[in-house]
Formats: sequence, structure tokens, C-alpha cells
Amino acid sequence: MKSDLDRLMQERDMDAFVVTGGEEFNAIRFYLSKGAHITHGSIFKSRGQEPLLVCSRMELEEAQKSGLKVRTDAELGFHERLAAAEGDSYTATAQFWADVLSEMGLNGGRVGLYGTWQINKTIAQLGVLQEHLPQYEFLAEGKRTLFEEAMLTKDQQEISRLKSVAERANSVMETVWDYIAGLDVEGEFLFDESGQQVTIGDIKGLVRRELMACGLEDTNTIFAQGRDAGFPHSRGEADMPLKTGQAIVFDLFPREQGGGYHHDMTRTWCIGYAPPEVRDAYDTVMEAFDISVESFGLNKPTHLMQEAVLDHYEAKGHATIRSDPRTMEGYIHTLGHGVGIDIHESPSISHTRRDDVFQIGNVLTIEPGLYYPDRGYGVRVEDLFVIDESGALVSLTSFRKDLVIPLSK
Repeated sequence: MKSDLDRLMQERDMDAFVVTGGEEFNAIRFYLSKGAHITHGSIFKSRGQEPLLVCSRMELEEAQKSGLKVRTDAELGFHERLAAAEGDSYTATAQFWADVLSEMGLNGGRVGLYGTWQINKTIAQLGVLQEHLPQYEFLAEGKRTLFEEAMLTKDQQEISRLKSVAERANSVMETVWDYIAGLDVEGEFLFDESGQQVTIGDIKGLVRRELMACGLEDTNTIFAQGRDAGFPHSRGEADMPLKTGQAIVFDLFPREQGGGYHHDMTRTWCIGYAPPEVRDAYDTVMEAFDISVESFGLNKPTHLMQEAVLDHYEAKGHATIRSDPRTMEGYIHTLGHGVGIDIHESPSISHTRRDDVFQIGNVLTIEPGLYYPDRGYGVRVEDLFVIDESGALVSLTSFRKDLVIPLSK
């Protein structure tokens, strides 16, 4: 949690950090600024002090919504530094950072660098910082970073936002289910009330409109049918007609509009009826899902949950990434991951990740699947869970897990 930052800095022998970036969405800047939508600006924090958000004059009002101490770059002398550097923004930025850090009481030490910026600009800026500010050691963490560690657990304000996104995402899935259930069927194809054949692109358009209407944005939704469903991250082909009796993997992982907290859920549907082979695979996946939930325990290593699922699949005769790391069918991914401002965060539920444990405040997916593209199907079921203050594993994904969408016409 954000309240752990000073402790985590102490553990890393880090005196300060700077979070910077350009106009692109910046997860760490968003995290520290409580979701204030800042397109420029950097956050400075020295250990034991509150963060300082430095922004342009144009964004002062928006920056103040962060609740952080805010000052403008003009107030702190950036434009004078830029003039002195004859327009060299990299040199001016280095000198300006030294000014800000000095004002915060830091005239040397170890400074972590975070944020999102174009890689060429990042490398160029780092070189100038190291050249002009030898009194500082600039750190670029390689393994689990300060912020990855902090984001492992969510505070109540974050969980409240995640629950809100969850409620809205579940309502969108309900709308899509109801729409499909009301379509006309001729042979194996589906038609709308105007007689137009319905495609996967039509369904994705509906998803985007419904998400926008409830304050969420599409992040490249998966709606993959038939053979495409057998590839876990196939998005589905827009021009493919919707068909009855085909496995459809519908993975919905929207976020707050403009960037923010996500929900992540998957359902597998068959329209009208489910072929026996798909039904059998679905039942096996649902058994794996139940095994996952039953094997949960607070402070238990997360890899034990994945291993329970691997044991289940292998006992049923399915290949897994443990039994055959090169397999392209069967169970070919890990069981889950953390979710927050980024769609993939820590912890990981993987048999190869041995150091993660379930903690209060984790928000994570459980998503077992089976994939057989050459047989024309794939199956995945996914809920998003929070480990609440009592240590219980609580689903945020309320939408039902029925396989077959019955047609009403």
C-alpha cells in the first residue's frame, strides 16, 4: 500500500524517488496522485516526507485534486534553467531536479527513477543526470520494484474503486448475454431484429458502447469463437459471423475512462447448445476453479494453488505447462495475477513463482482454462477476487457461470 512506501524505501536504502513521464498514461503517477489526470508533471519524494507534485501552470487546478503538495515548474525556476541551458531540455531538467531535491533537503544520495516515457528519451535523460549530478546515484530497479511491492496490496479507497468497476463490468456482461439471447436464429447463424447477420464485430461494438455509457473504456476485449477460442489471447475476428454451438471465450477487462483501475473477468459461452466435448472441458475447468478457491489460505504460497490445478488437469490426461513446457494445447498459462491500475500486477499464481504469498489487500484473478484449437474450442472461466480484512477470499465478479445462452426466439 502507499502507506508502506517509506518502509520500502528504507529496505532499498533509497533516499528519494522521482516519478516522471510525458503525456501517455502513467500508472505510478496515477497511483500517487489518487487518479488526478495529469498529462505532464513529476512527483518527488524523499524518505520520511510527503510527496511533492511539480506540474505546469496549465495543470495546477487538476494537480491539486491529487491531495498532494503542488508547486508549478515556473514557480520553481524551470524556465530560467531552460534559458541558461540554451534550450537543451535534458540539461535543464537535470539542473531543475537538483534544485527541487535540494529544496527538499537532499543534496546527494540514492534516487529511484520511475514512470512512463519513451525509451530513447529515458536513456538520454539518465545519461545527462549521471553526467551533471554526480552527487546522486540514480537507481533503475530490475526485479520487483518499490511500486510493484506497494501495489501488491490495496487500501480501502482503492478497493472501493475496484468494486465500482466490477459492478459496472458485470452489468455490461449481463447486457451482452441478454442481447445474444434475444437474437433470431436461422440454421447456425444469428440475426438481429432488422434481419442483419450478427458478427463478432457487432458484439464488440455493443461492448464498447455499454462500457462508455457506464464510465469505463475498452482495453481490447477478447471475444473469440471456435478455433480462435483455443488461443488464450486471440481477440476474435470482427467479420466472423456469430454461430450457435461454438465455444466463445469472452474476456472483459475494462478500466476507468482515461486510465485507472481495472476489472478482469472471463466467461465461456455456447449459444443455443454446447457440444459434448466442450461441455466436458467446461466441467473440468469448473472443477479446477473450485479446487483453486478451496486451496486458498491466507499467507500460503500462491504457487500451491497453481500446483493443485496442475495436478487436477494432469490427472485428467491434459497436457500442462509443467508436464510439457512446449505444449500448445491443454492448460498453457498460469492461474492468475494481481489487478489494479495495471491489468497485470503482482502477485502471480504460478508454479514457477515461489516467493509470493496471499496477503490481506491482494486483488487477483483466478482463471483456469483448457485450449484445443485443432479441435475448434477453448474454455476459460475467470473471477476477480479481493482478500478482505478478515483474510477471506471474496469474488468481485457476480455474473453467473452458465455455459449455454438459451435463445428466446
